[in-house]
Amino acid sequence: MSASDIPVSILSGGLGAGKTTTLNHLLENAPEEREIAVLVNDMGEVNVDAALVERQVTLDDDETTVTELSNGCICCGLANEFGQTIVELAKTVEFDALVVEPSGMSDPAEVAQTVRSNRQAAFHYNLDTIVTVVDAALFHDVFIAGAEVNEVTEDAKPLSDLLAEQVEFCDLVLLNKTDLVTDEELAEVESLIRALQPQADIETAERGRVDPCVLLDVGRFDLDRVSGGAGWKQAHKYHQEATDDEDGEGHDSDDHDHEDSHDNEGHSHEGHDHDDHLHPPEEFGLTSCNYRRPRPFHPERLVDWLADVPADVVRAKGLMWVAGRERHALNCNLAGTQVQVDVNGQWAATMPEFQRKAYREARPDLDWDEEWGDREIDLVFIGHDLDETAIQNSLDDCLLTDAEMDEDWERYENPFPGRAEEELVFDADVDKWGVATV
Repeated sequence: MSASDIPVSILSGGLGAGKTTTLNHLLENAPEEREIAVLVNDMGEVNVDAALVERQVTLDDDETTVTELSNGCICCGLANEFGQTIVELAKTVEFDALVVEPSGMSDPAEVAQTVRSNRQAAFHYNLDTIVTVVDAALFHDVFIAGAEVNEVTEDAKPLSDLLAEQVEFCDLVLLNKTDLVTDEELAEVESLIRALQPQADIETAERGRVDPCVLLDVGRFDLDRVSGGAGWKQAHKYHQEATDDEDGEGHDSDDHDHEDSHDNEGHSHEGHDHDDHLHPPEEFGLTSCNYRRPRPFHPERLVDWLADVPADVVRAKGLMWVAGRERHALNCNLAGTQVQVDVNGQWAATMPEFQRKAYREARPDLDWDEEWGDREIDLVFIGHDLDETAIQNSLDDCLLTDAEMDEDWERYENPFPGRAEEELVFDADVDKWGVATV
């Protein structure tokens, strides 16, 4: 194939979701004329998944090249090696499709970024589709039945948060192991998945048995559609537009890109108009609400609240302003029973004057307080029959009072991260907080 013509299919998904089984079925049933290259990533020193795929390939055909990257993750530690490997593969082997199976701990957004941003890789490849394989039974247990999940990823990200983010950044969800759930449970899982990523297609499967035509050379990937289609972003924009309609005003931070920025350029206030038609969770049988306040949380009361999040909340994401952490905007990621808090970036109010002025000039509608600048709380909640009033009232109780606004905030006990290298993780099932340095 010519430069930029080799389609790349990324087969993402959590541990045990059935990625390798799906990949083997794909290789067994792909058209005979297709020459497929496969790259399998495993966190361990021994790449068991690659061995399973290679054994299947050896038994069935000689048209597939299997490459492995082990002892690390291609979305972070092995990102450079990943880019170099697929470039070398394109230069030395003849094939017309590449299938990448990242480890179960990988963030598909980062894997896609490597394919797109590596100049040499982009010369040879075209990102074709990002597929997230979901274990229907596990997903139901974690997000609907509220089952205990004690595992965390190596960088301390809660497993439930990773599962949600893998669904939120894809264009196809392969709902696998559907034989292990009832029809009612499957319908609940599908509704939640559509709420988490309304732009993605959904295919159901047992034992990874899916038609190869939905995984290979489909031309489905659209960066704007995938990155802007997450349900929490759609819900945030939906609620903000409703607020603006009521107020008759616009607001530049309507659609915060609440992705980690971990730099000194400020947290992101950029808007994204990816799809004129919004898909709030209400369309899929769930409810959502937006909580926005120009006042900080008391860290001690917020910790107590996060340790006892209302049971009907299945996903929450957004920015937090916490007293004692005035320099940085904090990301809040809640999925299932697990919460992760880390640093998004610094508030524009803390920038040098010349930089702050340029930042504000570029965002004329940015809400700005003369004393506190752009600091604010802006959270989106998604769940089953949310009691919006109860959520808002209980969070309001976590805000600093008028008297506390004048106190010394440094005297509060504060577990929240104050540096980009720190993360705070909580698992309600085991009633345990953990602070990690990444």
